[in-house]
Formats: sequence, C-alpha cells, structure tokens
Amino acid sequence: MNRKNLLARKVNKDQELKKLAILSDRDLFLNLRTSLQGLSEEDAQSRLEEYGPNEVTAQKPTPALLLLLQAFNDPFVYVLALLAVVSLVTNDLEAAAVMTIMILASVLITFIQEYRSQKASIELKEMIENTAAITRNGETKEIPMDEVVPGDILTLATGDMIPADAVLIWTKDLFVNQSSLTGESMPVEKFLANEKEVADDLTALDLTNLVFMGTDVLSGQGKAIILKTGQQTFFGDIAKNATTKRGKTTFDLGLAKVSKLLLQMVMVLFPLVFLINGLTKGDWSSAFFFAIAVAVGLTPEMLPMIVSSNLAKGALTLSKHKVIVKELASIQNLGSMDVLCTDKTGTITEDRVVLVQHLDPLGNENDQVLDLAFMNSTYQTGWKNLMDIAVINYFEAQERHLLYQTVQKIDEIPFDFSRRRLTVVMKADEHQLMITKGAVEEMAAVCKYVEINGETLELTSEIRQQLQLVNEKMNRQGMRVITVAVRRDAHDEAIYSTDDEKDMVLIGFMGFLDPAKASAKPAIQSLHQHGVVVKVLTGDNAIVAQKVCQDVGIPAKNYLLGNQIEEMSDEELYQAAETINLFAKLNPMQKSRIIESLQSKGHTVGFMGDGINDAPALRKADVGISVDTAADITKDASSIILLEKILAVLESGVIEGRRVFSNMMKYIKITISSNFGNVFSILVASAFLPFLPMLSIQLLLQNLIYDIAQLTIPWDNVDEEELRVPTKWETKGLLKFILCIGPISSIFDIITFLVMWFTFGANTLASQNLFQTGWFMIGLTTQALVVLMVRTKKVPFIQSRPAPQVFASLLLAVAAGILVILTPIADQFDFVHLPNSYWLWYVAIVIGYMIATQLGKMIYIKIAKEWI
Repeated sequence: MNRKNLLARKVNKDQELKKLAILSDRDLFLNLRTSLQGLSEEDAQSRLEEYGPNEVTAQKPTPALLLLLQAFNDPFVYVLALLAVVSLVTNDLEAAAVMTIMILASVLITFIQEYRSQKASIELKEMIENTAAITRNGETKEIPMDEVVPGDILTLATGDMIPADAVLIWTKDLFVNQSSLTGESMPVEKFLANEKEVADDLTALDLTNLVFMGTDVLSGQGKAIILKTGQQTFFGDIAKNATTKRGKTTFDLGLAKVSKLLLQMVMVLFPLVFLINGLTKGDWSSAFFFAIAVAVGLTPEMLPMIVSSNLAKGALTLSKHKVIVKELASIQNLGSMDVLCTDKTGTITEDRVVLVQHLDPLGNENDQVLDLAFMNSTYQTGWKNLMDIAVINYFEAQERHLLYQTVQKIDEIPFDFSRRRLTVVMKADEHQLMITKGAVEEMAAVCKYVEINGETLELTSEIRQQLQLVNEKMNRQGMRVITVAVRRDAHDEAIYSTDDEKDMVLIGFMGFLDPAKASAKPAIQSLHQHGVVVKVLTGDNAIVAQKVCQDVGIPAKNYLLGNQIEEMSDEELYQAAETINLFAKLNPMQKSRIIESLQSKGHTVGFMGDGINDAPALRKADVGISVDTAADITKDASSIILLEKILAVLESGVIEGRRVFSNMMKYIKITISSNFGNVFSILVASAFLPFLPMLSIQLLLQNLIYDIAQLTIPWDNVDEEELRVPTKWETKGLLKFILCIGPISSIFDIITFLVMWFTFGANTLASQNLFQTGWFMIGLTTQALVVLMVRTKKVPFIQSRPAPQVFASLLLAVAAGILVILTPIADQFDFVHLPNSYWLWYVAIVIGYMIATQLGKMIYIKIAKEWI
C-alpha cells in the first residue's frame, strides 16, 4: 500500500472512531447491537467468525512449509541442484545421489534450526497469554484477548492491558499509559466525552473517552465498549508498517559476496578442466563428468550446513545466557556489529524513579521539604505517580517521623495536566497547611514568598535568579525537579479550591533520578574494549540523558536533538553521527534515519529498544534487540530477545557472534583454498597424464568424507585475539588467502604425481587405478590435517589447540579413507591395493606438506598482516 493510500486509510479510521466517540450510550448500544449485559455467547462466536481473532499481522508465524521452501533458497543449493540434474540426465547416478544427499542434509539442518527458533519464540509468547475482563450474558469473566470482538463490554482496572480500541461509558480516576502509541511520557487521564471534543483539529488519539489496543491502565477503573479489533485497530496499523521485511544485513551481503566469488571461480575453472581433459584424452564424456566433479569439489557444498550448524550452536549457547535468537543470521551480525544504538530508559538505567535530593531554596539539604512532600504524596487519594512512590519509599527508608503531634487531612485539590500541581490540605497541630507540589514553572507562578533558614522572605527577582541557578545545577546532574510550597492558615473553612493556590511560600526542591544500572558501566566498557561504539538514541531530555551517559562511561559532551536532525542532509547527519554518541528528543523515524545513515557508510548497527515506537528502528538495524516484556509488535520486529534487559548479556552475544564468524571463515577459507589447490593440480595433471588423475566418483567421495569431518568446526576453539575486534566479510582477503595458501597443496600434489609415476610406475592406462588410489589417499589426508595448521595463526598444538571434536573428526576422516581402500568397498570406486613402500612416501609427503603450510602461513601473516 503506498503512502497516500495509507494516509487516507488512517484518516478514514480516525474519522470513524471520532464519530463513534461522540455518540450517546444509547446510540452506541444500538450501533454495536449490544447492551450493558454484554453479548450472548452465540453472538460473540458469530462475530469472532465475522471479524476474525483479535490479532495483528505481526503475531502470525511463518508456516512450516514456507520455512522449508526458504531453506532451498541458497546459491550453493542451486549449484548443487544443477550439477545433480546434469548428472542424472547423463546417467551418472552415483554423482547425482551424492549431491542430492548434500542438498537434503543442508536444507534439513537449516529448516530444523529455523523452525525450532520460531517455535521457541511462539512458546515464549504463549507463556504470557493475556486476558481481558469481558461481560457476556450479564457475567463478567476473564477471556483470552484474541477472543474479544466488537460490541463486547470491557471492564478495566489498574494494571490491565487494553485489548482493543474502545469507547468509555464509565470511569473513575482512570489514567492510561499511551506512550507505546504516542510517545507521551506522562499518563493520560481518561473520562467521558464532552462537546468540545468534537473539534476538527483533534485526532482520535486526543479524545479522552477512547482507549486503544497496546496501551495499559496505570490507575483507576472504567467500563468500555469494544469498537475495533485486530488489524482494524491503531495498533494493527503500526504492526503492519513495523513488520515489513528486514533489508539485507551485513551477514546477507557478506555471504552473497562469498557466493559470487565462488561461482565466478566455478565458471572459469569448469570449462578449463573440461576442455583440457577433452582435448588431451579424447574422451569428452569422461571429461565432462570429471569437470562436474571438479566443480563440486571446488564448491564448499557443506557451507549452508556449516553456517546453519554454527548459528544453531551459537543460538543454543546464547539461550543459556537468557537470550532468545529469533533470526539465526543475527548471531553473526552481533559479531560484526561495531555500533550499538540503545534506548536509555531501562537499558542503561534502572527504569525507576529514585529521590536523591531534597533541598532548600539555596541548594542545601532540608528535612522540612521531605516532610511536606511526604504528607502531600501520602494523603492524596488520586493516582500516585512514580515520584510519589519514590518520596514515600525514601521517607520510610530513612525511618523518619513527622514532627507534628496530630495530623488530619482536610481537603485535596487533585492533579491535572493544565495546572501540573497537586494540593493536599492538612490540619497539623491546630494549623491548616495547604501543601502543594508540582512542576517548577507552574509552581513559580503561585509562589509569592520563600522560606530561607526559617525566615519567610518576599520572592524578589534576585532570589528568583538564585532559585533558577539551583534548578539548573540539579538539571545538569540529570535530575527531574519538582517544587514544594506551603500556605499556612489560608482560611478557616475546610473547603479549598484552585483559587486558593496563590501567595504560597516556596520551601524547596525535590530532585529525582532514574539511576544508571550498576551493571551498565562495566558492560559498556567491555563493549568499547571489543570495538563496539555505544550510542544513546532517546526521546528524553538531553541534559538528563547526558548525565546518564557520563555515569556509564559514554562520551557525550556534544549531542544532537531531533529538530536539528530534521534540518540535516544525509551526508551531514552521517558526519555528525560518526562522532556524536547522544541523540535526544527523537521521534521513531529519526531513530531509524540515524541507523540507516550509519549503515550507509559500512557500519554494522545494532539497536536495542522495547517500545512500539522503536519497531521501525528495530526493523532497520542489522540486529534488532528487544526484551520479553516488550509489546508483541516490538518483539516481532526484533531479531534477538533478551529475557533480562541488561547490556551485559549483549557482551556474551557479541563474543559468541565473533566465535561463530571465525569458525565459519575457517571452513570457507580452508576448504576453498584446499579445493583450489586440488583443482590447480588437476589442471597440471590433465595436461600431461594420459588418463584422469582421479575419477569423478573418487573425487566426490573424497569431498564427501572431508566435508562430513568439517561438521565439527562449529565446536572449535577460537583464539582470544580473534574475539577482540568486530568481524567483517572481506572477499579481497579471501581471494588473497586462496591464492597464497592453495598452491602449497599443488606443490605436494605434483610431488605425489611424480612419485606415483616414476617410483611406482603408475604411468599407463592399465595402471591408472594405482595412480588414482595413491593420490586419493594423500589428497584426503593433507586436506583434512591441514585444517589443524591453518585454523589458527599461532603455532598449532603448542600455542593453540583445536577442540577435541575437531581433532577426532579429522583423524576419523583419514581413517575412513584408509578403510575404503583396504576393504572390499574399494572395488566400488575402482581403488586398488597400494604397495607397502607407498606408506613411507605417504607419511613423508603429509609431514612435508604440513611443515610447508606452517611456513607459508607465517610468511602470509607477515606480508598480509591478517589472518582468518
């Protein structure tokens, strides 16, 4: 749907909800064919069939069949499938069978891991199935949210999630948190409609008598009629836009580069091998099949399986660290991530308000400020916000007692968002105290006096400047500040109104913080040490965020605001984003734009957030990270879900991602370089030998044994140095490695050819099977054991040891090769018995190759200054 149509759809939905919102209760009941007794079960079932379950698009899992088909969508699978078809058509059934087995094994492993990952995500969601209090047939009971239908009567209470878009028909002190939809940090008071709410400039979200799916009740009670469910809700619209397909990540682009390089090599070498063998041997049919076998041998056909196994093992490891991996590729993206963008609240802070200072007008600690604030917070009967709770908790933790002998509440003027003040009137020791606390600016308007050191003074411009300095100092420390004031014995009556909020005495200030988590600073320090820059993207106040950044070790001397970003070109934003680590007062699209800007310059970017408004940024990032307590749409937009909202677990993810990448690159580089050396050897042999250096079925068998042995590589150890910096896909380095290390094996292959030709007389068509058997055994052994040499840039076994599984599998591969040629199985592959003296040459050539590879590796590292 294009942007214009989407906008029109939203406008129509907005107008429809506004029309319903201003109807009388009687008209609402008629319009929705319901009553206070609710729907009957039969009617509810009928509507469920008509409107469908109360679910949004984002909640639907990918069908298993589609997952299976997606597993076939791999360039290596395409290559193998093409070669298998050609082999089948030309009646080479053995080759077709081997390649089909490789395809099925690779696809099944990929499918199984993706299916398990999706199943784990669904089970995680189902563990927290939400219900709603719905009245049907006059009986109110909890039912699953996905069974709610239009016309249902909904009962709301503190802590409830609102299951659908609804219009209120009764409320009592109802406050709703709409931040997930609107980004508003403060709760919204909800009450029944009045005439002024039909103004054209108001949207449905502005109406006080409408509540929406995806929001929750902070306090109070209410009853409502369900208007819209599922995709027809505002939440449904956001879900649809936030579940667009994720763009190509660095993992996808990197794998595509490797695939392209390999396919180019196949396209060049396949015709060369075919033509050389056809022209020199005259048997074009054998030459064709041999060229196919060479193409298969050059292609790391187990790459999809190795990649899937690596990622699956990484997902299993991370699950032990309370990390659920939804998209397997995101593990490697974590390893290559060099920029982490994160929200502030709850990620690097505690996500709770704590009272840290109670100061007099001069900035000195003052207990009277605490006492008065405690009385105001304790005796007010409305919604106790986070600051009220922080004041009460602090007072009780100090084990303080009020200094008054008798305390009795007289009256109360509730908080509202226009005055931004709350007043409680107390009778304390025969005096009436009107205690008011509220926002600094609004309190300044009603204060005429100030109390300093027990003396009440008129609030002059000089004193106001002093108060401003105290406020600014508290703000620079990241505090949210409220003012506490009092008016003593305003009048004798026990009834107060907002008109009495005047001529007040300012007593002091309360400073609140959402403190940084104790775990945040060491986690960020560790990420920095591992080459990951942490940037904070928040909708919060810049000064507050700057103090938090300072506390956790994120350099944030300079910052950018959302309105500044709007004025910047893409290039200007990138230049700023490279050096600035704090972005404040952002809307969701600005967060997404910052991520896109960093990605455009080659950065691999992760984003961590948990709000619905974070969904676009989570979808844009290479790695979207959320928590299990986030909204469903946010979790669906994420590729990784944390069961604990702390940065420390990401450190484990980054290291595991790099381990996965390192082991993947081991397989790719070692296998391709070894295969390239073999192909180069074949080209040389084909030009001079009167027969094929190895039959196609023998070459396929050699590759099958070797590739099966490589399946243990995901469990290999990785040197600590390889985990210290972000990992990147570089095909230039890959080609350089192949051209430097690959030919070493060709040298020893040619030595093998010479030994078999001159020493053992395998130089005629009649003795070609001896030649082929001898090269098969040495080729398989060197191909397997060289892994032990090039899996690390250190000295193998002395400075770096392979995992036991890897060592054992490689030895078993060699043993399997020996078993094949020494048993009756050998006849199936045209192998023959080898002379006893062959094994001395075998040992000498293998040892010589391993030593030469180690020397070549050391020279390569010295020249190229890099390794796997």
